[in-house]
Amino acid sequence: MNNNNQSEYLFLDRDGVINIEKYKDYIHTWDEFVFYDGAIHTIAEAGKFFKRIIIVTNQKGVGKGITKPGNLAIIHQNMIKAIEDAGGKIDAVYFCPDLEDESPNRKPNIGMALQAKTDFPEIEFEKSLMIGNNLSDMIFGKNAGMKTAFLKTTLPDLDVPETLADFVWNDINDLKELMTNSLPSPGL
Repeated sequence: MNNNNQSEYLFLDRDGVINIEKYKDYIHTWDEFVFYDGAIHTIAEAGKFFKRIIIVTNQKGVGKGITKPGNLAIIHQNMIKAIEDAGGKIDAVYFCPDLEDESPNRKPNIGMALQAKTDFPEIEFEKSLMIGNNLSDMIFGKNAGMKTAFLKTTLPDLDVPETLADFVWNDINDLKELMTNSLPSPGL
């Protein structure tokens, strides 16, 4: 997506965006991780449009000691492999295990975005899109200067302020419409 007003970098939350969020609990093992229908293909297709795809996820379960760091690593390795096997890519996964909302790395604070910028200096936040299913994801994106897309997967009735979400979609598959509309017209 190299059009001037289009996003070139994609930031994704994980639970409730890529995979089905566990109600009032955390995803502790790979066996509990279930991709949303179409998510693998949509994210794989996104790799053709975005220069970088970054996952940023709060993971309090690790901080509480109920999700083992090794299991989280296996979840992320298998998630990335499934997307790669479909022809896609994930450039990096950043997670914050911190319990305190004041943690600079815990969304809505932008520490994970800054980590991505350190690892990939070419990232421009003003040319980035953050997709998430919570207001903290939207605030994270806006705090970093990104466009934002709110997914109604876990909070379908939430009235998201226009100041926080540039797009409101049903699920990750609605990203396809944005990618299709961003393709250059034939003959241009």
